[in-house]
Amino acid sequence: MSSNSGYVKEAPLVKGNHTFSSITALVADIVEKPTPFWWYIAFGVSNLLLGLLFLMLGYLIWEGTGVWGLNNTVAWGWAIINFVWWVGIGHAGTLISAVLFLFRQGWRTAINRFAEAMTIFAVMCAGIFPAVHVGRIWVVYWIFPLPNQMQMWPNFNSPLLWDVFAVSTYFTVSLLFWYVGLIPDLATLRDRVKSKLAAKLYGTFALGWTGGNRQWQHYEKAYMLLAGLATPLVLSVHTIVSFDFAVSIIPGWHTTIFPPYFVAGAIFSGFAMVMTLMIIARKIYGLQDIMTLDHIEKMNIIILVTGWMVGFAYIMEFFIAWYSGVEYEKFAFVNRATGPYAWAYWIMMSCNVIAPNFFWFRKMRRSITVSFILSIVVNIGMWFERFVITVTSLAQDFLPGSWAYYSPTWVDVLTYVGTFGLFFSNFLLFLRFLPMIAIAEVKMVMPQADPHYYDEDGNEPVKEKVNESNA
Repeated sequence: MSSNSGYVKEAPLVKGNHTFSSITALVADIVEKPTPFWWYIAFGVSNLLLGLLFLMLGYLIWEGTGVWGLNNTVAWGWAIINFVWWVGIGHAGTLISAVLFLFRQGWRTAINRFAEAMTIFAVMCAGIFPAVHVGRIWVVYWIFPLPNQMQMWPNFNSPLLWDVFAVSTYFTVSLLFWYVGLIPDLATLRDRVKSKLAAKLYGTFALGWTGGNRQWQHYEKAYMLLAGLATPLVLSVHTIVSFDFAVSIIPGWHTTIFPPYFVAGAIFSGFAMVMTLMIIARKIYGLQDIMTLDHIEKMNIIILVTGWMVGFAYIMEFFIAWYSGVEYEKFAFVNRATGPYAWAYWIMMSCNVIAPNFFWFRKMRRSITVSFILSIVVNIGMWFERFVITVTSLAQDFLPGSWAYYSPTWVDVLTYVGTFGLFFSNFLLFLRFLPMIAIAEVKMVMPQADPHYYDEDGNEPVKEKVNESNA
């Protein structure tokens, strides 16, 4: 029997004949080179959308929430839908960074910085909607447990208040995790940039990093602790978001499957958004050697797995409604599939259940075009999932005489479009001024990081020898 039978060599995480210095140059040059013209165009468009967001928020505050499409039956509309959707988008960053780090998955190093930044900006977009949907935003401080003469104390029995603590904690830990990971690379930029002002700024945020042994020891301990703190947040944040619905008595919401179902959906949509942005960035910046097809395939496998989890939850919802014997519960789910919002339900099913099955085929998983299209399709489907859950459960309540059809207004639509301006304005600034790939972490998974890679003199790579002799 051959000694190497059954052994499949793992593909290298970094393609090409790269050295430590070439990896540094490849990533750092993106920041150091003059700003490309396309960046100004993209940033200008993003700022126009950001201005639209501020305009819509100002109009909302001036006129009140009556400018939204809410009615007596549907008291929750696009604000909650978009909040849950943006929080879900932000889940992949922490999962890639923290959970895969704890499981020692080396392939995360090519995309973790990218995903972490996306998480922070997505949570910023999500936080807008709970802040403005309270109505009188100028007294929003009443939701905090502060002494006040009105004695308007927050109700800690409400899951809406749990959201405040969960999302703010998630944002804080994610920001710290992102920043700590940036420190070695900020020091690299500090030592490379020619501008004195840029060197001063990068040096300030690098916190005096020199790359000494003691610094690396402290850095790795801090990174491990933050990863440990961030990991339960991946499960807890969207679980608490699901409690907004699950702890109510509304048919279609009152179900214990919501917490794991929401978490799987968040990872599903978050990975899809990372895929969308990663494919564009790797093409524009020529990062195919670091963000390889193997990375894309692994992410597509996760999208496929979480997509099946979401599809299983859709089926189980119908089973639980039937098994419960509650007529109102059964009507809520049958009405989703056959009622006035059936068009939204079947868009959701097509995008989230049918479309990801293309990834069963290896050729599809490794196709850039297919991956890009399906990543967009998945996020469209996940938005419609939040729409179906929120609206269809409210539009037809216990009294048929109060039933009403919910339609968003132009303010709803433009506010949602404007949040993309906030997201992409921040994301473009990140791409322009910070290393989009964790340089130090990518070097750690290269063959050169293995001390056995070199010969006894330390200057020639030891050529791999395959023993083909029989055992």
